[in-house]
Amino acid sequence: MTARIALVTGGTGGIGTAIVKRLANLGHRVATNYRNEEKARDWQQRLQAEGYDITLVKGDVSSPEEAEVLVREVERKLGPVDILVNNAGITRDTTFHKMTPQQWNEVINTNLNSVYNMTRPVIEGMRERKWGRVIQISSINGQKGQYGQANYAAAKAGMHGFTISLAQENARFGITVNTVSPGYIGTDMVMAVPEEVRNKIVAQIPTGRLGSPEEIAYAVAFFIPDEASWITGANLSANGGQYMGW
Repeated sequence: MTARIALVTGGTGGIGTAIVKRLANLGHRVATNYRNEEKARDWQQRLQAEGYDITLVKGDVSSPEEAEVLVREVERKLGPVDILVNNAGITRDTTFHKMTPQQWNEVINTNLNSVYNMTRPVIEGMRERKWGRVIQISSINGQKGQYGQANYAAAKAGMHGFTISLAQENARFGITVNTVSPGYIGTDMVMAVPEEVRNKIVAQIPTGRLGSPEEIAYAVAFFIPDEASWITGANLSANGGQYMGW
Protein backbone atom coordinates (compact mmCIF):
# COMPACT_ATOMS: atom_id res chain seq x y z
CA MET A 1 0.00 0.00 0.00
CA THR A 2 1.24 3.49 -0.87
CA ALA A 3 2.02 5.58 2.22
CA ARG A 4 -0.37 8.51 2.50
CA ILE A 5 -0.99 11.51 4.75
CA ALA A 6 -3.98 10.87 7.02
CA LEU A 7 -5.86 13.31 9.25
CA VAL A 8 -8.18 11.84 11.87
CA THR A 9 -10.36 14.25 13.84
CA GLY A 10 -11.03 13.35 17.46
CA GLY A 11 -8.10 10.97 17.30
CA THR A 12 -7.33 11.06 21.01
CA GLY A 13 -10.64 9.37 21.96
CA GLY A 14 -11.27 5.63 22.21
CA ILE A 15 -12.31 4.92 18.63
CA GLY A 16 -10.07 7.69 17.32
CA THR A 17 -6.98 6.20 18.97
CA ALA A 18 -7.66 2.82 17.40
CA ILE A 19 -8.08 4.44 13.96
CA VAL A 20 -4.88 6.44 14.36
CA LYS A 21 -2.93 3.30 15.31
CA ARG A 22 -4.42 1.23 12.50
CA LEU A 23 -3.52 3.80 9.85
CA ALA A 24 -0.03 4.20 11.27
CA ASN A 25 0.41 0.40 11.25
CA LEU A 26 -0.48 0.47 7.55
CA GLY A 27 2.42 2.84 6.95
CA HIS A 28 0.54 6.13 6.69
CA ARG A 29 1.72 9.34 8.32
CA VAL A 30 -1.03 10.32 10.71
CA ALA A 31 -2.12 13.58 12.35
CA THR A 32 -4.96 14.41 14.70
CA ASN A 33 -6.33 17.50 16.39
CA TYR A 34 -6.74 18.41 20.03
CA ARG A 35 -8.25 21.12 22.20
CA ASN A 36 -6.82 20.30 25.64
CA GLU A 37 -3.02 20.64 25.53
CA GLU A 38 -2.23 18.64 28.68
CA LYS A 39 -4.45 15.69 27.84
CA ALA A 40 -3.21 15.62 24.25
CA ARG A 41 0.46 15.57 25.24
CA ASP A 42 -0.18 12.77 27.73
CA TRP A 43 -1.92 10.83 24.96
CA GLN A 44 0.95 11.49 22.56
CA GLN A 45 3.51 10.26 25.09
CA ARG A 46 1.56 7.06 25.68
CA LEU A 47 1.49 6.35 21.96
CA GLN A 48 5.16 7.22 21.58
CA ALA A 49 5.92 4.61 24.25
CA GLU A 50 4.13 2.11 22.00
CA GLY A 51 6.18 3.19 18.99
CA TYR A 52 3.71 5.54 17.29
CA ASP A 53 4.80 8.94 15.95
CA ILE A 54 1.53 10.87 15.64
CA THR A 55 1.45 14.56 14.72
CA LEU A 56 -0.70 16.71 17.00
CA VAL A 57 -2.20 20.01 15.84
CA LYS A 58 -4.43 22.21 17.97
CA GLY A 59 -7.82 23.07 16.52
CA ASP A 60 -11.55 23.05 17.16
CA VAL A 61 -13.26 21.30 14.26
CA SER A 62 -16.57 23.03 15.00
CA SER A 63 -15.00 26.33 13.92
CA PRO A 64 -14.53 26.85 10.15
CA GLU A 65 -11.61 29.20 10.79
CA GLU A 66 -9.81 26.84 13.18
CA ALA A 67 -10.45 23.87 10.91
CA GLU A 68 -8.82 25.70 8.00
CA VAL A 69 -5.77 26.57 10.11
CA LEU A 70 -5.62 22.98 11.37
CA VAL A 71 -5.54 21.53 7.87
CA ARG A 72 -2.90 23.99 6.67
CA GLU A 73 -0.71 23.21 9.68
CA VAL A 74 -0.93 19.47 8.98
CA GLU A 75 -0.01 20.17 5.36
CA ARG A 76 2.96 22.25 6.51
CA LYS A 77 4.21 19.51 8.81
CA LEU A 78 3.43 16.39 6.77
CA GLY A 79 2.19 17.30 3.30
CA PRO A 80 -1.17 17.34 1.50
CA VAL A 81 -3.94 15.38 3.20
CA ASP A 82 -4.89 12.26 1.23
CA ILE A 83 -7.09 10.56 3.84
CA LEU A 84 -9.58 12.41 6.05
CA VAL A 85 -11.47 10.58 8.78
CA ASN A 86 -14.23 12.75 10.27
CA ASN A 87 -14.45 11.08 13.66
CA ALA A 88 -14.89 13.95 16.16
CA GLY A 89 -18.14 13.83 18.09
CA ILE A 90 -19.88 14.75 21.33
CA THR A 91 -23.20 14.04 23.03
CA ARG A 92 -25.56 16.36 24.87
CA ASP A 93 -28.38 13.93 25.57
CA THR A 94 -31.85 14.90 26.74
CA THR A 95 -35.39 14.47 25.50
CA PHE A 96 -36.26 16.98 22.80
CA HIS A 97 -38.94 18.81 24.79
CA LYS A 98 -36.24 19.67 27.34
CA MET A 99 -33.43 20.31 24.84
CA THR A 100 -31.91 23.78 24.85
CA PRO A 101 -30.65 25.60 21.76
CA GLN A 102 -27.14 25.22 23.18
CA GLN A 103 -27.48 21.44 23.47
CA TRP A 104 -28.75 21.25 19.91
CA ASN A 105 -26.17 23.60 18.40
CA GLU A 106 -23.15 22.13 20.20
CA VAL A 107 -23.88 18.66 18.84
CA ILE A 108 -24.73 19.84 15.32
CA ASN A 109 -21.63 22.04 15.17
CA THR A 110 -19.20 19.41 16.45
CA ASN A 111 -20.68 16.31 14.82
CA LEU A 112 -22.05 17.61 11.51
CA ASN A 113 -20.81 21.11 10.68
CA SER A 114 -17.29 19.89 11.43
CA VAL A 115 -17.59 17.52 8.47
CA TYR A 116 -17.98 20.52 6.17
CA ASN A 117 -15.33 22.49 8.05
CA MET A 118 -12.70 19.77 7.69
CA THR A 119 -13.53 18.43 4.24
CA ARG A 120 -13.78 21.77 2.46
CA PRO A 121 -10.06 22.66 2.92
CA VAL A 122 -8.85 19.26 1.61
CA ILE A 123 -11.24 18.40 -1.22
CA GLU A 124 -9.77 20.67 -3.89
CA GLY A 125 -6.29 19.25 -3.36
CA MET A 126 -7.63 15.70 -3.59
CA ARG A 127 -9.37 16.59 -6.86
CA GLU A 128 -6.18 18.08 -8.27
CA ARG A 129 -4.13 15.00 -7.31
CA LYS A 130 -6.88 12.62 -8.52
CA TRP A 131 -6.88 10.58 -5.31
CA GLY A 132 -8.53 10.88 -1.94
CA ARG A 133 -10.42 9.12 0.83
CA VAL A 134 -13.03 10.82 3.02
CA ILE A 135 -14.60 8.65 5.72
CA GLN A 136 -17.30 9.71 8.17
CA ILE A 137 -17.76 7.98 11.54
CA SER A 138 -21.53 8.06 11.98
CA SER A 139 -23.53 5.85 14.37
CA ILE A 140 -26.16 3.17 14.61
CA ASN A 141 -28.32 5.86 16.21
CA GLY A 142 -28.12 7.91 13.03
CA GLN A 143 -29.79 4.94 11.31
CA LYS A 144 -32.42 3.88 13.84
CA GLY A 145 -32.76 6.93 16.11
CA GLN A 146 -32.43 6.91 19.89
CA TYR A 147 -34.53 8.19 22.76
CA GLY A 148 -33.00 11.39 24.13
CA GLN A 149 -30.70 11.90 21.14
CA ALA A 150 -32.64 13.94 18.56
CA ASN A 151 -29.60 16.22 18.17
CA TYR A 152 -27.07 13.38 17.92
CA ALA A 153 -29.18 11.21 15.62
CA ALA A 154 -29.89 14.16 13.32
CA ALA A 155 -26.19 14.99 13.06
CA LYS A 156 -25.14 11.39 12.49
CA ALA A 157 -27.81 10.82 9.84
CA GLY A 158 -26.71 14.05 8.18
CA MET A 159 -23.17 12.75 7.94
CA HIS A 160 -24.23 10.00 5.57
CA GLY A 161 -26.32 12.41 3.50
CA PHE A 162 -23.10 14.38 3.10
CA THR A 163 -21.26 11.18 2.16
CA ILE A 164 -23.57 10.13 -0.66
CA SER A 165 -23.68 13.61 -2.19
CA LEU A 166 -19.92 14.18 -2.03
CA ALA A 167 -19.32 10.67 -3.40
CA GLN A 168 -21.29 11.51 -6.53
CA GLU A 169 -19.52 14.83 -7.05
CA ASN A 170 -16.00 13.41 -6.77
CA ALA A 171 -16.10 9.84 -8.09
CA ARG A 172 -14.47 10.75 -11.39
CA PHE A 173 -11.57 12.38 -9.56
CA GLY A 174 -10.38 9.18 -7.90
CA ILE A 175 -11.92 10.20 -4.56
CA THR A 176 -14.12 7.84 -2.57
CA VAL A 177 -16.41 9.02 0.22
CA ASN A 178 -17.86 6.50 2.65
CA THR A 179 -19.41 6.15 6.11
CA VAL A 180 -18.82 3.75 8.98
CA SER A 181 -21.72 3.48 11.46
CA PRO A 182 -20.58 1.86 14.71
CA GLY A 183 -22.93 0.28 17.21
CA TYR A 184 -22.12 0.16 20.92
CA ILE A 185 -18.35 0.01 21.39
CA GLY A 186 -16.45 -0.84 24.57
CA THR A 187 -14.84 2.58 24.99
CA ASP A 188 -14.09 4.10 28.38
CA MET A 189 -17.32 6.09 28.14
CA VAL A 190 -19.47 3.00 27.58
CA MET A 191 -17.59 0.93 30.16
CA ALA A 192 -18.28 3.67 32.72
CA VAL A 193 -22.00 2.99 32.38
CA PRO A 194 -23.35 0.88 35.27
CA GLU A 195 -22.97 -2.84 34.57
CA GLU A 196 -26.71 -3.40 34.83
CA VAL A 197 -27.32 -0.88 32.04
CA ARG A 198 -24.51 -2.31 29.90
CA ASN A 199 -25.99 -5.78 30.24
CA LYS A 200 -29.31 -4.50 28.89
CA ILE A 201 -27.50 -2.98 25.90
CA VAL A 202 -25.58 -6.19 25.20
CA ALA A 203 -28.81 -8.20 25.41
CA GLN A 204 -30.02 -6.33 22.30
CA ILE A 205 -26.91 -7.20 20.26
CA PRO A 206 -27.14 -10.51 18.34
CA THR A 207 -23.41 -11.19 18.67
CA GLY A 208 -23.81 -10.95 22.44
CA ARG A 209 -21.05 -8.42 23.10
CA LEU A 210 -19.92 -4.84 22.66
CA GLY A 211 -17.69 -4.02 19.72
CA SER A 212 -14.07 -3.00 20.10
CA PRO A 213 -12.49 0.25 18.86
CA GLU A 214 -10.10 -1.88 16.82
CA GLU A 215 -13.01 -3.38 14.89
CA ILE A 216 -14.15 0.10 13.88
CA ALA A 217 -10.60 0.98 12.88
CA TYR A 218 -10.56 -2.11 10.66
CA ALA A 219 -13.78 -0.95 8.99
CA VAL A 220 -12.20 2.45 8.31
CA ALA A 221 -9.06 0.88 6.88
CA PHE A 222 -11.17 -1.27 4.54
CA PHE A 223 -12.11 1.79 2.47
CA ILE A 224 -8.56 3.09 1.97
CA PRO A 225 -6.61 0.79 -0.40
CA ASP A 226 -6.76 1.12 -4.17
CA GLU A 227 -8.60 -2.22 -4.18
CA ALA A 228 -11.53 -0.40 -2.57
CA SER A 229 -11.63 2.33 -5.22
CA TRP A 230 -14.95 1.12 -6.68
CA ILE A 231 -16.70 1.43 -3.31
CA THR A 232 -18.05 4.92 -2.75
CA GLY A 233 -21.17 6.33 -1.12
CA ALA A 234 -21.40 3.24 1.08
CA ASN A 235 -22.42 3.01 4.73
CA LEU A 236 -20.70 0.14 6.52
CA SER A 237 -22.73 -0.85 9.59
CA ALA A 238 -20.47 -2.26 12.31
CA ASN A 239 -22.91 -3.02 15.11
CA GLY A 240 -22.89 -6.74 15.84
CA GLY A 241 -26.18 -7.19 14.02
CA GLN A 242 -28.13 -4.83 16.27
CA TYR A 243 -29.49 -2.89 13.29
CA MET A 244 -29.71 -4.50 9.86
CA GLY A 245 -31.09 -1.86 7.52
CA TRP A 246 -30.21 -1.98 3.81
